[in-house]
Amino acid sequence: MLECLRANRRKAHRIHVLRDAKGLGTILDAAHGLPVHERSRRDLDTLVPNGVHQGVVLEADPLPLRKVDAWLASEPAADSIVVALDGVEDPHNFGAIVRSASAFGAQAVLFAKDRAAPISPVSLKSAAGAMEHIDLLQATNLARSLEAFQKVGYWVAGLDADAPQLLWEADLAGRVVLVIGSEGKGIRPLVQRHCDFHLRIPLEGAITSLNASVSAAVALAECARQRPERPVRGVAPPQHPDSAP
Repeated sequence: MLECLRANRRKAHRIHVLRDAKGLGTILDAAHGLPVHERSRRDLDTLVPNGVHQGVVLEADPLPLRKVDAWLASEPAADSIVVALDGVEDPHNFGAIVRSASAFGAQAVLFAKDRAAPISPVSLKSAAGAMEHIDLLQATNLARSLEAFQKVGYWVAGLDADAPQLLWEADLAGRVVLVIGSEGKGIRPLVQRHCDFHLRIPLEGAITSLNASVSAAVALAECARQRPERPVRGVAPPQHPDSAP
């Protein structure tokens, strides 16, 4: 809730607080004059019948979901990172990946309209406020959306446990889309064919796999490591082979 108020990406309407509740000063300060209504605990339970309100409820518009073409037309930074989710249906993983993406400086998270975890109280809680600070791109066709990114100079890298190339060996300093597959099936073949290269995270312990959210965090950390200084926005990105002349 606090991050929603701070980010100001969606319209907030009013706040409901538990009558005589204490310790809400930070939230009320961030509310910037929104109407505040005191309620009984029963009233708050009615407002969020399937949630945990902790004595305060914010009414706000849904999170904005952007289209890929419109987002690309806004001229993303020359070193922007986008995380694409292919079949990540677990809301905990979805939220955790969004949290890591925001923490490591990614600009957007791309996911398909179908076969994807919904934006829900569970995923919002797992994201710990990060969904308020990062662009969420919803695509009807993920493979076609990856083509659109490639046409404007993005390299598409898929994480694959069986890939011959190590994550540390790849040049991830420019515009890059990191594709994360589902834990059970990985990246679908059609989406794999739209990746420019495939990368694996070297694992040497007794456990030979990581879940989707941890794999995404490791890859994002490597992307961030290769960006010691962020260039000025608008610098021309490297040209992808499929880019229009």
